[in-house]
Amino acid sequence: MMISRQLVLTYLYLLIYVCLSSGVILFNKWVLSPKYFKFPFPITLTMIHMAFSGVVTFFLVRVFKVVAPVKMTFQIYATCVIPISAFFASSLWFGNTAYLYISVAFIQMLKALMPVATFIMAVLCGTDKLRWDLFLNMVLVSVGVVVSSYGEIHFNIIGTLYQVTGIFAEALRLVLTQVLLQKKGLTLNPITSLYYIAPCSFIFLFVPWFLLEKPEMDVSQIQFNYWIFFFNAVAAFALNISIFLVIGRTGAVTIRVAGVLKDWILIALSTIIFPESIITSLNIIGYAVALSGVVMYNYLKMKDVRVNQLPADNAPDRATKDKKISNIYKPDNFMDSNDETTVGSLASEGAGVDEEAPLIPSSRLSYVTRTQTGSFNSR
Repeated sequence: MMISRQLVLTYLYLLIYVCLSSGVILFNKWVLSPKYFKFPFPITLTMIHMAFSGVVTFFLVRVFKVVAPVKMTFQIYATCVIPISAFFASSLWFGNTAYLYISVAFIQMLKALMPVATFIMAVLCGTDKLRWDLFLNMVLVSVGVVVSSYGEIHFNIIGTLYQVTGIFAEALRLVLTQVLLQKKGLTLNPITSLYYIAPCSFIFLFVPWFLLEKPEMDVSQIQFNYWIFFFNAVAAFALNISIFLVIGRTGAVTIRVAGVLKDWILIALSTIIFPESIITSLNIIGYAVALSGVVMYNYLKMKDVRVNQLPADNAPDRATKDKKISNIYKPDNFMDSNDETTVGSLASEGAGVDEEAPLIPSSRLSYVTRTQTGSFNSR
């Protein structure tokens, strides 16, 4: 009975994650779209998310003590948190801005480039080696995305450049997270990550907001419905909580399957909710090719983890081994940076952070040790 209850809870948490991740992305698109809620200020929306996350995590960490803060010195904050926050803010800014120009479905397809961007950044920063098997998978992913882009009816170069730039900014953030925080021995989960990173990201976003969006904002003509923005921020933050629950209960394979399922559901839902979003056969074929490359890439990285972390077969038992592997590896695309919100705990792709909301997301690839460092679609 206990096993059955635990299994039900695990799948319930996965369902909540899939619903929240998809919901935050669609919610953000609806708010930012000039055709619907008509609030075309992505930096402002991201700053609202960051401010809300900073306040809530302050109460969770300092007042209610739900999670314990890490030992943070000024040197660590200046050399680690600030640069990571800068790239996190950039990834959210560019990712959310893409919603003004391209469809949710096409954005999801472009996000298949996340492991490619992370692999490139990891090689350039010296945290990964250039291997032909991984390189060929990256070529396969890239070809799939190119085919999908070619089949996009409403292709927009500006929106595509914003999204791809956001992806590479998120990839660099993930690599920096691994390089800087892991070396310091810091353990950050989504809540403590936001506690330290959200306020700093808010400050970084203030500069482009003041220069780019503030002059364009006419308060008398803006639909500033406080309840809409409040529930949008709550949904984005809840996404991080769901990630916190999911990563403690599932393994790499389960998370990967849930992520792929979420992507396809999100693409289908976006065409229903936003009728102007049209999917062609080339879109589907290209995305399927890209995903096959991502899945194979995740498989190769998991094999590396098994070899590096469990070299001998004399461990207590198989279940213990598998659990250790699940704790060590977080698959690509678990969170998307536009999920917006996921910043910690996943150096995996995806959720970030995903989709996808400014608290994460993300999410990217790269295997890490039990020191969790990295996941928020725009969303």
